[in-house]
Amino acid sequence: MPKAPVLTPRADDFPRWYQDLIGKAELADNGPVRGTMVIRPYGYSLWERMQQEMDARIKEAGASNAYFPLLIPQSYLTKEAEHVEGFAPELAVVTHGGGKELDEPVVIRPTSETIVNEYFAKWVQSYRDLPLLINQWANVVRWELRPRVFLRTTEFLWQEGHTAHATYEDARDYAARIHRDVYAEFMENVLAMDVVPGRKTVRERFAGAINTLTLEGMMGDGKALQLGTSHELGQNFAKAFETRYLSKDGHQEYVWQTSWGSTTRMIGALVMMHGDDDGLRIPPRLAPIQAVVVAVKSDDAVLAEVRAIGDRLKAAGVRVHVDDRTDTPFGRRAVDWELKGVPVRIEVGPRDLANGSAVLVRRIAGGKEPVAIAGLAELVPTVLEDDQALLLAQSRERRTGREVEVSTIEEATEAASTGWARIPWATLGPEGEARLAEQGVSVRCLIAADGSVPETDDQPGNIAVVARAY
Repeated sequence: MPKAPVLTPRADDFPRWYQDLIGKAELADNGPVRGTMVIRPYGYSLWERMQQEMDARIKEAGASNAYFPLLIPQSYLTKEAEHVEGFAPELAVVTHGGGKELDEPVVIRPTSETIVNEYFAKWVQSYRDLPLLINQWANVVRWELRPRVFLRTTEFLWQEGHTAHATYEDARDYAARIHRDVYAEFMENVLAMDVVPGRKTVRERFAGAINTLTLEGMMGDGKALQLGTSHELGQNFAKAFETRYLSKDGHQEYVWQTSWGSTTRMIGALVMMHGDDDGLRIPPRLAPIQAVVVAVKSDDAVLAEVRAIGDRLKAAGVRVHVDDRTDTPFGRRAVDWELKGVPVRIEVGPRDLANGSAVLVRRIAGGKEPVAIAGLAELVPTVLEDDQALLLAQSRERRTGREVEVSTIEEATEAASTGWARIPWATLGPEGEARLAEQGVSVRCLIAADGSVPETDDQPGNIAVVARAY
């Protein structure tokens, strides 16, 4: 009898493959409350690496980290009508605390624009206080009707940035800077994800924003996933919360604002964009473990050598783990490391050691070959960079190979069954967008004719990127 596959093949059932991999790679489990998740240590190590990389870029953009309360007075959300309308179906509301009914219900934060503005209104007095650039790493709750681990969960982790500026132009440029220099740069150069930067339509825009910039990625099944957004809030929240400043010429002016965020959804994207039938494939620049050195058998000389190799790789700047669990069968350990997507596996057994060699297994490029132990510290960093570039190239080739130009709504709907469609926005328009929505297809973003982010919704030559989405 042929051996059953460890994972459901992607071609047979992509959603089942995804769930299999989340569990068997030990990324997460379902939580006890519907829609919640327990992020396991290996999954959390991916989030920690994402946090480190993102946090450095956010600080480079001038923002400082702060923290705002989880509980928000319900009255705060009602101050900005479009905002509360957009989030009302997802709110979790606390009505009792300490055994008593609360005088005013409080909302578990779905996002923090309202509570942040309550304090921005106190902190901003003069033009000298601007720009005010704040970020927080936190959890939020949005009551999901159709949860899926990492992609849509009732509670998830994220970073959310909130800023206040003296002028519209300064706020617009800062939102674009976060979109480009933080999110797009991180996703392409660390996550090795091909992403399309664009502008959301009015229908898809964040509740309370005057413009939303997005990054859309194509998953392995051809569907789209929104990976990060940066919003221009205009003066909507400033007017609701009286967030004003004294200008240089002595006038009271409302601030202009932005907010922006990325979430643990990126872990789900990592699985669906880069994973294969053998498991995860983690981009080397992100990987908590870039190389694992595996002792094939329990042999004192082998064990000493794998530990020595680990030390040399660590000294060469490689994030390395030594697997000397020889009481666990080698085959099982090899499958586990394949599932976890560690970019490089170095296997050493008694015969290898006698030859002064090890077996180098590349998770991303595939294949295995004997290599000299003495050259590993020089070879492995080069292999990691090569495989980082390969992963991004594969991601880009998938999108370009499954993206088609169309000229009708019917063609767009058909194309979205297997990939993405690009259709002139002038041809589609809001009415066509509504017709697509009836078929479960959405405009993921608008892009300019040259592929850049358009400055306005109705900029001549705008193209709508259309897809089914998670």
